[in-house]
Amino acid sequence: METALAPFIKDTPEGREADAILRACVHCGFCNATCPTYQLLGDELDGPRGRIYQIKQVLEGAAATVNTQLHLDRCLTCRNCETTCPSGVQYGRLVDIGRKGVDARVGRTPTETARRYALRKSLLSRPLFGAALAAGRMAKSFLPRALAERIPDAPAAGAWPSPRHARRMVIAQGCVQPALAPGIDAAMARVLDRIGISAVASDGGGCCGAVSFHLNDQDEARAIVRRNLDAWTGELARGAEAIVVTASGCGVMVKDYAHLMQDDPQYAAKAAAVAARARDPVEVVTEELARILPLVDAAAAGRRVAFHPPCTLQHGMKLRGKVEPVLLALGLELAPVPDAHLCCGSAGTYSVLQPVLAGELRANKLSALESGHPAEIVTANIGCQTHLAAGTRTPVRHWIELLDERMTGGGDG
Repeated sequence: METALAPFIKDTPEGREADAILRACVHCGFCNATCPTYQLLGDELDGPRGRIYQIKQVLEGAAATVNTQLHLDRCLTCRNCETTCPSGVQYGRLVDIGRKGVDARVGRTPTETARRYALRKSLLSRPLFGAALAAGRMAKSFLPRALAERIPDAPAAGAWPSPRHARRMVIAQGCVQPALAPGIDAAMARVLDRIGISAVASDGGGCCGAVSFHLNDQDEARAIVRRNLDAWTGELARGAEAIVVTASGCGVMVKDYAHLMQDDPQYAAKAAAVAARARDPVEVVTEELARILPLVDAAAAGRRVAFHPPCTLQHGMKLRGKVEPVLLALGLELAPVPDAHLCCGSAGTYSVLQPVLAGELRANKLSALESGHPAEIVTANIGCQTHLAAGTRTPVRHWIELLDERMTGGGDG
């Protein structure tokens, strides 16, 4: 694809990156075949190829419109198109650049600006989000059904083992997961403890920065990243082997820190170090599987589960097909899931900002997940978990909780 970027962006880091991405595209359209919004809407402008053309036109100086903004807003950033693309087009990075440029020219209505600001700030503040969630749980029976079904019940976290091993890993504390499902990180900590690794919760970190970044406050996102880098590089310096991120939506962001901060002379090296040591639970479990399996209770085998691989796991981190062998090794039966590569519609804040499309995608995904009649659904991301759970009576939880349940003993490693 030939490009002629406008002077306002041509010689900037974002412009050079966008130019390289655009030139890699050969307009083949294979991406449309796996794009969830194109499949729903059938509009070229709501598929990756059409969005690439729209971004190209804006970066070359054409006027951006509210329609341009709408088509970019409808993108889930699921990155399914990247898995399909034969040319290796890094569409996810391009759409972030495009959204920023379009928003700068089109702006938002006061109502939409306030809505996005409130969404961003409420999710970033653990105390505020926790208090709002607690209040929502108390008033759940009085709320409209559409709102009530978004509020999960309060689960017990279970014990977090005290540090007692020479080997240590940090479990990154996110923004909403500790309130929505505290048992996920605690289960990860217990799994690690049984194989001789102490899990340390890093209080210095917090939100990974993805919420702010994808809502186009990239300066705020980078400020959050710097805070996390200061906290986590200190932990690594004290001997921690890895930063374990149990939410794949956060994990893909942390693994991208090196790229995000590459032009920051004070934090580029820190970002590269943290990104290199960031681990999804399946990476840790796969590496330690020989030590884990002897501690699995074989008598508990046989339950039928459906696994939903989040887009951030399979298309963002390229860890597709990694969790399923672990579940099979635990003695579980995997229900077949048609079109497992497609997004469930959660996509961070997408389910709030685009509820109609998100609802259709969830209905399609649940139909696929439940077609094999599983006893429960497991996934790897808190956003997918809560989004799916709001549309079904089938239990939905993180797969690491299943592993925790099936392991026995303490194990000093």
